[in-house]
Amino acid sequence: MKKLFSLATLLLIATAATSSVQAQNKLHLYNWNNYIAAETVQRFETSCKCQLVQSYYGDNEEMLAKLAAGAKGYDLLVPTGNALQSLIRQNALLPVDRKQLSNFKNLNPQHLNTDFDKGNQYSVPYAYTVTLLGYNEQKLKEAGVTVDSWAVIFDPAILAKIKGKVTVLDSANELMAAAMKYLGYSVNDTDEKHWQEAKNVILKAKPYWAAFNGSSYIKGLTVGDIWLAHGYSNDIFQADLDAQKVGRTFRIRHALPREGATLSLDSLVIPKDAPRADLAHQFINFILDGKNGAELSNLIGTGSPNSESLAFIKPEVSKNTAIFPDQAAAAKLEMLKDLNSRQRRALNRLWTEIRAK
Repeated sequence: MKKLFSLATLLLIATAATSSVQAQNKLHLYNWNNYIAAETVQRFETSCKCQLVQSYYGDNEEMLAKLAAGAKGYDLLVPTGNALQSLIRQNALLPVDRKQLSNFKNLNPQHLNTDFDKGNQYSVPYAYTVTLLGYNEQKLKEAGVTVDSWAVIFDPAILAKIKGKVTVLDSANELMAAAMKYLGYSVNDTDEKHWQEAKNVILKAKPYWAAFNGSSYIKGLTVGDIWLAHGYSNDIFQADLDAQKVGRTFRIRHALPREGATLSLDSLVIPKDAPRADLAHQFINFILDGKNGAELSNLIGTGSPNSESLAFIKPEVSKNTAIFPDQAAAAKLEMLKDLNSRQRRALNRLWTEIRAK
């Protein structure tokens, strides 16, 4: 009996130890919502014999604020360029170990070595979106409006034809960037005189807009309430898919303004205090496989920085020049840089004026 009891005790201890290890075998990913395909998650969990646990944020500022408040336990983050710059400056990230990333070679050099992280010491490109224009092809044709320039959301003469059917992003950075491009300036021009010009352009156009909208414009385009939206390329892609699913008679199209636009490159980074940096590296290398990297583009219409993914991306996505711009269009795309505290205060003042009037 004593031997049996000892054996049972040992089995219980072994089982408890195994359960403890399995409980710890989790990768915690702090991610944008709907930013990885379910089949990608399932295949990764099978390959690593671990669980992928996701938490979500709606914008970079939310993510940075949560981390600044002391949130811990994340193994991977997916910041956009200017937020990446901020995290590096805070010494908050662990350098990536290239020796563990055999698939790093699959990345397109065009998306490496950015100003945010020279040499990609801390970041690995994941996906990108372009901030552009989405429009109801049928309604804009009937209104006699050509969508090829930022003028369609800023020129009152054009807006008069589609008044009340236009939304713009509820984002100071993105809307000011569009106005700056319309005026012929860089999106990263911080001359406050130029910012004032951009503010005036916005205020003249504002009476013609239906709303500042960063969340429900997909639905507005899908049901036909909105005919033109300043938004993100993947959202416009989703609006068109949704319209087709419910049998709408119109299509939602992308338009990349001839003046240029902003490109947001999201990257995978490992926090300095990540509990499972080993699993984080496994995940990064897994995503850098061409087939795995393509699944996000096929799911939500993002651009892929992975050259090996192109062969696996659906033609309706890969051949869309607003999602995968040609060389001439790509040359006019810029990534927003982080602002210093003085510039941020100045922009916040302008934004307050814009929203109040």
